[in-house]
Amino acid sequence: MSEKEEHTAVDFEKDIAELEALVSKMESGELTLEESLTAFEKGVGLARRCQRSLADAEARVAKLMKEMNFESDD
Repeated sequence: MSEKEEHTAVDFEKDIAELEALVSKMESGELTLEESLTAFEKGVGLARRCQRSLADAEARVAKLMKEMNFESDD
C-alpha cells in the first residue's frame, strides 16, 4: 500500500469515527438547535468525504480486477 493509500485509509477511519461521535452527540438531545445544525452540517461534509473515499476504493478495486482479467458484470 502506498503512503497516499495509507493516508486515505487513516482519513476514512478518522472521518467515520468523527461522524459516529457527532451522531451520538446529536441523538443525546443535549445540543441546542444551533449546535445541532452546526453538527449536522459538519456531518454532511464528513459523510460526503466518506462516500468519495469509498468510491475511490471501489474504482481501485475495479481497476485491479480488470488488470487481472477478473472483470465484473457491472
